[in-house]
Amino acid sequence: MTKDNLFRPMPTKSQSKAELTDSTARAIIQAEADDREGKTRRLRQARLQMEARQPAPAAVKHRIAKKAKRFASRSAA
Repeated sequence: MTKDNLFRPMPTKSQSKAELTDSTARAIIQAEADDREGKTRRLRQARLQMEARQPAPAAVKHRIAKKAKRFASRSAA
Protein backbone atom coordinates (compact mmCIF):
# COMPACT_ATOMS: atom_id res chain seq x y z
CA MET A 1 0.00 0.00 0.00
CA THR A 2 1.26 3.36 -1.01
CA LYS A 3 -0.07 6.85 -0.90
CA ASP A 4 -0.99 6.53 -4.62
CA ASN A 5 -3.36 3.62 -3.88
CA LEU A 6 -5.07 5.13 -0.84
CA PHE A 7 -5.57 8.78 -1.72
CA ARG A 8 -6.88 10.54 -4.77
CA PRO A 9 -4.42 12.90 -6.42
CA MET A 10 -5.00 16.51 -5.43
CA PRO A 11 -5.95 18.76 -8.35
CA THR A 12 -3.55 21.49 -9.25
CA LYS A 13 -4.45 25.09 -8.55
CA SER A 14 -5.05 25.83 -12.24
CA GLN A 15 -7.44 22.88 -12.57
CA SER A 16 -9.38 23.94 -9.52
CA LYS A 17 -9.70 27.53 -10.75
CA ALA A 18 -10.77 26.38 -14.21
CA GLU A 19 -13.39 24.06 -12.77
CA LEU A 20 -14.68 26.77 -10.46
CA THR A 21 -14.90 29.27 -13.32
CA ASP A 22 -16.63 26.70 -15.54
CA SER A 23 -19.23 25.75 -12.94
CA THR A 24 -19.91 29.41 -12.11
CA ALA A 25 -20.32 30.33 -15.78
CA ARG A 26 -22.64 27.38 -16.37
CA ALA A 27 -24.75 28.36 -13.35
CA ILE A 28 -25.06 31.94 -14.61
CA ILE A 29 -25.99 30.80 -18.11
CA GLN A 30 -28.60 28.39 -16.75
CA ALA A 31 -30.11 31.10 -14.53
CA GLU A 32 -30.37 33.46 -17.51
CA ALA A 33 -32.00 30.73 -19.62
CA ASP A 34 -34.52 30.02 -16.85
CA ASP A 35 -35.34 33.74 -16.56
CA ARG A 36 -35.78 33.99 -20.33
CA GLU A 37 -38.10 30.96 -20.40
CA GLY A 38 -40.19 32.39 -17.57
CA LYS A 39 -40.50 35.75 -19.28
CA THR A 40 -41.47 34.10 -22.57
CA ARG A 41 -44.11 32.01 -20.80
CA ARG A 42 -45.57 35.09 -19.06
CA LEU A 43 -45.63 37.14 -22.26
CA ARG A 44 -47.25 34.31 -24.25
CA GLN A 45 -49.93 33.91 -21.57
CA ALA A 46 -50.61 37.66 -21.54
CA ARG A 47 -50.85 37.75 -25.35
CA LEU A 48 -53.29 34.83 -25.41
CA GLN A 49 -55.46 36.47 -22.76
CA MET A 50 -55.43 39.77 -24.67
CA GLU A 51 -56.37 38.03 -27.93
CA ALA A 52 -59.18 36.15 -26.20
CA ARG A 53 -60.70 39.42 -24.93
CA GLN A 54 -60.64 41.15 -28.32
CA PRO A 55 -63.36 40.37 -30.88
CA ALA A 56 -62.38 39.34 -34.39
CA PRO A 57 -61.99 42.33 -36.72
CA ALA A 58 -64.97 42.93 -39.02
CA ALA A 59 -62.73 43.38 -42.06
CA VAL A 60 -61.52 39.81 -41.76
CA LYS A 61 -65.07 38.50 -41.61
CA HIS A 62 -65.96 40.59 -44.67
CA ARG A 63 -62.99 39.24 -46.64
CA ILE A 64 -63.89 35.67 -45.72
CA ALA A 65 -67.47 36.19 -46.86
CA LYS A 66 -66.24 37.73 -50.11
CA LYS A 67 -63.93 34.78 -50.79
CA ALA A 68 -66.70 32.32 -50.02
CA LYS A 69 -69.04 34.12 -52.42
CA ARG A 70 -66.33 34.12 -55.12
CA PHE A 71 -65.62 30.44 -54.58
CA ALA A 72 -69.34 29.59 -54.78
CA SER A 73 -69.70 31.45 -58.07
CA ARG A 74 -66.69 29.59 -59.56
CA SER A 75 -67.90 26.17 -58.52
CA ALA A 76 -71.43 26.85 -59.86
CA ALA A 77 -70.10 27.75 -63.32
